[in-house]
Parts: sequence; structure tokens; C-alpha cells
Amino acid sequence: MSESPALRVKSACKTYERSDAPALLPTSFEVARGEFVSLVGPSGCGKSTLLGMIAGLIAPDSGAVEALGRPVTGPGDGRAIVFQDAALFPWLTVSHNVEYGLRAHGVPKAERRERVREALAMVRLEDVGGKHPYELSGGMRQRASIARALVMQPEILLMDEPFSALDAQTRTILSDELQRIWLETRPAVVFVTHNLIEAAFLSDTVHLLSSGPGRIVKTYDIDLPRPRDEADPVLLDLRHDMLDRLRAEVDDAAGQRAQVAEVTAL
Repeated sequence: MSESPALRVKSACKTYERSDAPALLPTSFEVARGEFVSLVGPSGCGKSTLLGMIAGLIAPDSGAVEALGRPVTGPGDGRAIVFQDAALFPWLTVSHNVEYGLRAHGVPKAERRERVREALAMVRLEDVGGKHPYELSGGMRQRASIARALVMQPEILLMDEPFSALDAQTRTILSDELQRIWLETRPAVVFVTHNLIEAAFLSDTVHLLSSGPGRIVKTYDIDLPRPRDEADPVLLDLRHDMLDRLRAEVDDAAGQRAQVAEVTAL
């Protein structure tokens, strides 16, 4: 019998109050255990809404999301999330920030210390555990945020544009680091990004969403050996193909808006 997927999204859709159009049309896909999946698409296509549903922070209007074989009704349940903003508590040290979730779950002190030590070593911050977030660079703060998620030993790791606020050099370095960490730990990952080469570099599967209202319009299966190099010509070709499809989606959406405006003006 084949193993059940880590995540199953079944015809999930969402329309926000005071909105004239859905944020996300009925969307379905699965994420296998240990699979790295990215969601890409134009701004406003519903990527973060979809991730919020998986995280249990947003309820779908209809359809369902299952994590580890159970319906998602709220946060937790084997899932951890990393946001664009590291969102560390400024009054706590890096170690205490990473430890916070373990304390909340009643993990014994000795185990907490060992797991924090391992998580900081994994993101190569073992020497800054006693510092506060304001003493760290942006890249180091985001590493600490990743450690805070990893210390919970999640089977599913959700990442909402975690590198978008960083400079290009730091972003490339952290993409390499994330690839290494994922190869060591192998959670299922759902990664939201606007960076197409980042998506191709990191992922087993990339789902490309249309301009809003969002829906999956193309899926890329990337069967390349790891570790990977962002300069790999195959990845660059994939990026070009995704970019062409995104441009077509944006142009199509602009054309539809123009038609609606013309009809409304009549």
C-alpha cells in the first residue's frame, strides 16, 4: 500500500468579504511526504491565501485541506511556518526565540536545550544563541526563524516568501542553505515565492497559478539530481518557460480587465 500524502488540498477556494472576485478558485493538489513544492504566480493570485489555508490560518469557503491524513482546522498538527518577516521576539535571545515553541508544548528543559543546540547548528548560528535579534543581520534573523520552525521537528514546513526581503547575495546563500537543510531533514515543504529560479532550484514540483482569481494553470515536475546549481542550464530553461507563461497570464488578465471596463462604460 502506498504511503498517504503529507498534504492534500481538495477543491479549496476562497472569496474575502467586500471583494468582487474570488481570491482563489477551486484548487486541488497533493504534496508527498518529503517532497519540496513551490507555488509561483503573479501578485494577487492567491499563493499566500492557499498557504494560509494549509497552515490553518484561513478557512476555505468550500473544499478541504488535509495534513498527515487529518482535516486542517487550525495551526499545528505537524506543521510549522516561516514568514517573510522573521518576527522574532526582540526581548528574547536567539536561543530563547528558538526554544519558545518547545516551552509552550511542555518539552522538558534538557530536551529543549539539546534540540535548540541542534537547530542552531543546522542553520549555522551556533555561535549567536546568546545575542538578541537586533544584533543580527537580516539573513541571520531569517536563519533564526527557520531554526525556530525546525526545532519543532515538523513533518510539513510552510514558507511564505521567506527570502524576499533580503538582498540578492544573501538570498542566494540562504537558498543553498535551505537546500542543504531540506536534504538533511526531509520534511514536506510548501514554498511560496516570486523568484522563479529559486523555485526551480529548490523544488521537486512547481505549481504556477494564474492571475487572480488564482488557479493552477501549469505544473512543472523537476527531476534533477541534488545538490543543484542555480546556473544549471536546465534550471535556466525552466525559469524562461515559467516566465513566458506568467507573462501570458498577466497579459490575458489585463485584456479581460479592459473588456470589463469597456462593457461597464457602455
